[in-house]
Amino acid sequence: MKKIIFIFSLFLIGFSTQAQDIKEVKKKKNAKITFEVNGICGMCKKRIETAALKTKGVKFAIWDVKSHQINVILDERKTPLDSLKQNIANVGHDIKGFKASDEAYNSVHPCCKYRDSKIILDHEGELKKEKN
Repeated sequence: MKKIIFIFSLFLIGFSTQAQDIKEVKKKKNAKITFEVNGICGMCKKRIETAALKTKGVKFAIWDVKSHQINVILDERKTPLDSLKQNIANVGHDIKGFKASDEAYNSVHPCCKYRDSKIILDHEGELKKEKN
């Protein structure tokens, strides 16, 4: 009888630890994450990358002006992704699910007003000149 209780106890302990592993989402030390950030120029690039790199746990951040994609290496154990996105929104750049406040957006340089279609067209003209 003692052997049956002992085996049953081991079974329950093993089952409960396995269930905890499944429920817990393992946070990665070097998670490679890519998402879109609205911006338009080199000044935006510097502002976005600086905001990302100042976020605790971010080891690498680079934003591409043409694709609007930011590539980040983040220690998810130190900082959740939402904190990173909020920090970028706080400096005036919209991200899906995180819109920059009007105050933050208005604080960016006039040439960085990516919500203004006229300014977007001006920047596209500059990109065409660079290609030629």
